[in-house]
Amino acid sequence: MSLDLKRQLVAQLVESSRLLRNYIDHRAKTRGTTRAQWIVLFRLRAQEGLSQVDLADVLELQPISLVRLLDRLVEHGLLERRPDPRDRRANRLFLTESGRKLVDDLDALRDAIAGDVLRDVPMEQIEASLTTLRDIKDRIKTHGEGPESIAAK
Repeated sequence: MSLDLKRQLVAQLVESSRLLRNYIDHRAKTRGTTRAQWIVLFRLRAQEGLSQVDLADVLELQPISLVRLLDRLVEHGLLERRPDPRDRRANRLFLTESGRKLVDDLDALRDAIAGDVLRDVPMEQIEASLTTLRDIKDRIKTHGEGPESIAAK
């Protein structure tokens, strides 16, 4: 693959990612949530009882950024913090009944978004794209956390 083609692919990934994030933000807003809140709620449905630190690690976020997001979810009655029985300094995170209902409702929205953006794309192309994107993600992680580590390699 030529360097120009690789540059085009990276540029297309960046642009497509930005557009998809904006599209999801817009659609999430119609349900009274944000993409960031949605991601937290989905992860907690799959792994209720995570500590705030563990959730930050799983989501690859700085703990301080996550705390503000969690505070908003608690304020909206979607999430609750419970003391960790083994570590009184830590909290465990659990969805409330309202939080579970919202996540269940968001499943339909997730399906609609996937249907909209992937309409008429053959399954073989979706599978190949998914494999490629996973490989790219793994390479980025292998090369380090920051752009300076990637540039150094």
